[in-house]
Amino acid sequence: MASQRRRMRRASLAGRDFVTYGLPRLFWQDLYHLFMTVRWRLLFAAFATFFFVINVLFAAIFALQPADIANVNPPGFWGLFFFSVETFATVGYGDMHPQSPFSHSIAALENFIGVTTLAVIAGMTFARFSRPSARFLFARTVVVRPIDGRPTLMLRCANARQNIVMEASAQLRLLRDERTVEGYRIRRIYDLPLRRSRHPLFLFGWTLLHVIESDGPLAGASQQSLQAERAILLLTISGTDETTGQTLMARARYPGSEVYWNASFVDILHTDEHGVDHFDYSKFDDIEPLPAPAMSGDSGRREQPAAAQPLPEASPRAAPAQS
Repeated sequence: MASQRRRMRRASLAGRDFVTYGLPRLFWQDLYHLFMTVRWRLLFAAFATFFFVINVLFAAIFALQPADIANVNPPGFWGLFFFSVETFATVGYGDMHPQSPFSHSIAALENFIGVTTLAVIAGMTFARFSRPSARFLFARTVVVRPIDGRPTLMLRCANARQNIVMEASAQLRLLRDERTVEGYRIRRIYDLPLRRSRHPLFLFGWTLLHVIESDGPLAGASQQSLQAERAILLLTISGTDETTGQTLMARARYPGSEVYWNASFVDILHTDEHGVDHFDYSKFDDIEPLPAPAMSGDSGRREQPAAAQPLPEASPRAAPAQS
């Protein structure tokens, strides 16, 4: 049991928290992934800690024969520490220098480790800075409303960077808990087809539509039924940045509590008298109820409750989602 606690790891996926046991923690074999995912301040703190510890270690080695380093200033251990810093960083001011085979050997070893370490730190920093990031906005909620007489799930996204993302593609999936006819509990994943899943030039906004068919996984669903099944809608968008040629990816997840029936997104586009289109992203998350009676999600295994759902209050938008 104690070993299981030591190997316990926490993870989060699509709004659900998980705890895993028994997997080996190969820390030294996965440093690249760790350095790419840790926060910047922790990364620099790790670099600074390593820099200090390695120089203290070499200063202690030089202290075994302190007379082998000429012109140590300040005298004592801290003078040897600063000599180690100069050697590690290949600064070489020239005042303090080794003057015996022992000190030359240790200095050469430290110089090699310093050059290698600086190359690794520079490469890791460049890799993090050059990693592509998508600035895609996702509306906080999903709505279901009739379009062409059919209940349709609507999701809204936008390109906050307002550069051209070529051949953008979107995938929508439903994850929920179900029980088989044998009573076996299982979490199923359904691919929900979109009316248009590709966008040739994703520059401003994109409204994604999924028609709820009578035999589809969302037939007859409601906000309450989705919450009871711990359902999650997972939207993934990817495309190629025209400026850099890099692939951008971002995702958003929506629990059942954020899906609203018989509602519609507030229009953010209007055209002025000069024919210029205006996008008002301050209304990006706003939804409004439809005047029609509460609609059903089409005939299916559940019935839509007639009571109207309370709509979320408008609130300031947070930072755009990134991948």
